[in-house]
Amino acid sequence: MGTVTPLPFAGRATPRQTGFDRHELTRILDLYGRMVAAGKWRDYAMDFHHDVAIFSAFRRSAERPEYRIEKRPALRSRQGMWALVSEGGAVLKRGDELTNVLAPVERKLMKLVAGGS
Repeated sequence: MGTVTPLPFAGRATPRQTGFDRHELTRILDLYGRMVAAGKWRDYAMDFHHDVAIFSAFRRSAERPEYRIEKRPALRSRQGMWALVSEGGAVLKRGDELTNVLAPVERKLMKLVAGGS
């Protein structure tokens, strides 16, 4: 009889991926829908990895995302798990609350709506 060698992950749960819960996703998609209605965004993408979940909003599908909303639970106790990242990769806002991190985009939307009337 041969020897059975256990796999490195035997007995452990498989690594989970980070994702958005229903409330977070509703909040993000609500903002996305209003930006689409204002004619600013046309496409989005979501990426889910072990340590980060990313929602990317695009002006056009062939471009880099105008904004990325990142959720990194490992940074919860340090800088805050939410980050708003610009097209160039600069972190525009970071914090613990999704509403506070989305505030710059909300203000931009208000300017678009007010200016368009």
